[in-house]
Amino acid sequence: MLSKIPIDLENVKADHLDREILRAAVIAEFDAINLYEQLAAMTKDHKIRHILMDVAKEEKTHVGEFQTLLLLMDPEQSEEMEEGRKEVEEELS
Repeated sequence: MLSKIPIDLENVKADHLDREILRAAVIAEFDAINLYEQLAAMTKDHKIRHILMDVAKEEKTHVGEFQTLLLLMDPEQSEEMEEGRKEVEEELS
């Protein structure tokens, strides 16, 4: 089952709406990636698998586009993402 937008966008304050729209778009793209990769794993037809994986890769680009916009619009998100990156690097080193 595909994800549902976790909030009612009509109830979001106007100054936060665009950020929430971008977060919903990222969720939708991750759903699409998961769907296409799961379908690709299920099919025996290599042509179908190839196309599904190619489309999944394009969706990953879309995630990057939406995420880049979100990071530009939400400095706190950008800072926390960097903190998360540092924490992972520390744990893995």
